[in-house]
Amino acid sequence: MAVDLSPEQELLRDNVRRFMEREVAPVINRHEAAKSFPFELLGAMREFGYLGGRLPEEDGGFGLDYVTWGMLLEQTGYYWMSLRTLVNITNGAINRLHAFGTAEQKERFLKPLLENTRRACFGLTEPDTGSNAAGVQMRADRRGDSYVLNGRKMWITNGANADFAIVIARTFSETCDGQLSAFIVEREVANYDVRPLDTMVLRCTGTAELGFSDVSIPRENLLGEEGGAFRNVLKGLNAARVNIAMGAVGAAQAALDLSVEYARTRKQFGKPIGSFQLIQKHIVDMTIRTEAARALSYNAATALDRGRDARTECSIAKLYATEAAHEVANMALQVHGGLGYSTDYPIERIFRDTRGGMIPEGTTEIQTLIAGREILGLSALT
Repeated sequence: MAVDLSPEQELLRDNVRRFMEREVAPVINRHEAAKSFPFELLGAMREFGYLGGRLPEEDGGFGLDYVTWGMLLEQTGYYWMSLRTLVNITNGAINRLHAFGTAEQKERFLKPLLENTRRACFGLTEPDTGSNAAGVQMRADRRGDSYVLNGRKMWITNGANADFAIVIARTFSETCDGQLSAFIVEREVANYDVRPLDTMVLRCTGTAELGFSDVSIPRENLLGEEGGAFRNVLKGLNAARVNIAMGAVGAAQAALDLSVEYARTRKQFGKPIGSFQLIQKHIVDMTIRTEAARALSYNAATALDRGRDARTECSIAKLYATEAAHEVANMALQVHGGLGYSTDYPIERIFRDTRGGMIPEGTTEIQTLIAGREILGLSALT
């Protein structure tokens, strides 16, 4: 799909692609093997808008619209889904601190994130709480000028690497009776437990379990108002879903491009395999899914830029793009045959990583129910 980008957006896209080819592509295999991540890349990518891109320029950002931001995430998804994920996680913390942080919190936590001198993670999911964010059980009990945290957070992206975590906890104080609040917890100061987790997908993103046992943090580390976290989390979900959809589009396009090139050059029975009818069907089906995913994703980003609620557009984009990307990766593996299994070649990684997009920010099933509620005006969630 030829997305109608402005000349400025096309120039930014082309510059990003050159950077990715020069700085990112050569290091992926090494870091995938080590399950590590080159965080210096985030600092180098700041000039393109990858750190604080959505923030106003007067606050240290780039003032990017959703379409431009989505285009940037499409490019990271094309090259490395772990990179797209850590860009997303870092900017999630940036956006929360900008929206709800005090002046002191912005100086201590937001500024270092924009400068790529500190790392953050977001702790919402728990062992027994996933799609139902309202089911969080972690406690924060107010005791004098402190809050005492108890509980566990599970599947926390960048949790193994983060200098601080923004965690959601059920809060109990004189003014809050169990509502959800957000807290900034510094790893060196609070000394919470971190247990790295091995996963099939996104192996370089430092996924971890975080454990909090009577962890005391100062009152000034409350982010936003007591009891306001659930509402604030919901506010950011539409944009987060588009972010994942855009990354999935990039990964699908990468799998398609690799397959087209391979089908043109790989020969069997004396001719390119791309001349075989069933290989051509794979390529056409892959193209259709990629084009449709891109159209839905940019449509959702455009709806957000126009100030619309866009719940339906964002849920449908996330649902379709993530499923389509994995379907495309699956067909790409089939086109590549045995070569597709090799960890030295990108298809194996793309196949694994695209599977990961169907769960975060609301599973495929949850997106289906959200879209159904918006279309029918009837909820299956309650």
